[in-house]
Amino acid sequence: MHDLANFRANLDAIAARLADRGFELNVEEFREMDSRRRSALTEAEQLKAQRNAESMEIGKLKKAGQDTAELQAKVRAIGDRVSELDEQVKAIDEEFKQHLASIPNVPSESVPAGRSSDDNVEAKRWGTPREFGFEPKAHWDLGPQLGILDFERAAKITGARFAIYFGAGAKLERALINFMLDLHTREHGYTEVLPPFMVNSASLFGTGQLPKFSDDLFKCEKFDFWLIPTAEVPVTNIYRDETLDADALPYRYCAFTPCFRSEAGSYGRDVRGIIRQHQFQKVELVNFTRPDQSYAELEHLTESAESVLEKLGLPYRRVTLCTGDMGFSSAKTYDLEVWMPGQNAFREISSCSNFESFQARRAGIRVKTGKGKSEFAHTLNGSGLAVGRTWVAIVENYQQADGSVVIPEALRPYLNAEKIGTDGKLA
Repeated sequence: MHDLANFRANLDAIAARLADRGFELNVEEFREMDSRRRSALTEAEQLKAQRNAESMEIGKLKKAGQDTAELQAKVRAIGDRVSELDEQVKAIDEEFKQHLASIPNVPSESVPAGRSSDDNVEAKRWGTPREFGFEPKAHWDLGPQLGILDFERAAKITGARFAIYFGAGAKLERALINFMLDLHTREHGYTEVLPPFMVNSASLFGTGQLPKFSDDLFKCEKFDFWLIPTAEVPVTNIYRDETLDADALPYRYCAFTPCFRSEAGSYGRDVRGIIRQHQFQKVELVNFTRPDQSYAELEHLTESAESVLEKLGLPYRRVTLCTGDMGFSSAKTYDLEVWMPGQNAFREISSCSNFESFQARRAGIRVKTGKGKSEFAHTLNGSGLAVGRTWVAIVENYQQADGSVVIPEALRPYLNAEKIGTDGKLA
């Protein structure tokens, strides 16, 4: 959501910045709505002043014993018109609210302008992709070969874009979850939270998924419950309609949850393997900050996510998304992309975003900054990491010529093993 006063004061500049991200703001429509609202308010204020003056006159006439019936009728008519104008203003305010809710966040000035992922800017690269003495396999071949991943039976149970993990595959997923949670809580200052996996419509509006992206979500029939697309939604809404103490910020939370997405806009992309599933698992990082600290927090959050990849020895790059490739609610986003040798490509494994006050304004999350003063908080989030994609990166990067998979050293205490053998068992 946006600050209406800011839009009024900087409409042309905001329209130009939104155009950079491919959104056309109808400036004339906005000004016409604003003109109607101002006109109704001005007339209402003038009539209220007139009503007050006429009411005082009625009082004087009554004291003088004069007939006030005609003047009283006039005052009642003024009151009816004021009520009508108040309703008009209320309707226009609701129209403004709906209009503003459909407008994406304004990109930070530090975001490079561009139309698509081709215009994203690589900001960092870590690690060197391994040179294989054989042709590395993709996880959709290697996983079933080891008996640790099954797509066909998952499709029988539910449908396409679901998977079953068996044995060492399931244990590797669980080890990654515990490793990520331990790392973020022990080394990066995060507090673990286990939120509900279903949320109401107000929560999804607060983080920006509703009303625009309802087709991407799974709705529970007969209830105002939606399956969460990410832990960002329930964790951000922990403080919906609350005022936080500025001196206590930042708040940093990490949460493991399953995530559910219809992938309505994927148009057949990544149909093989577990890169783009209807159900997957993530460890999410969510930060609440004062406005003056949010960009420092974005660096901290991103580095926290990067440390998972570094400790697992997985080559990756950090990419600054251009204006045309950012999510609806984001003011600035870094994507972390991990090297997948079986696919010979870098693939996204985390998006780390600063939403500035966009979500907080929608969700009513404020920061108390002084005596009787408050402003909207800034919120941030990022995957720390997407667990399934990390699983894929390990299986593809650590595969051996005989089909076995070496376990990264950081995970060995969680699995009490050094490899997944050719029989699919931990050894």
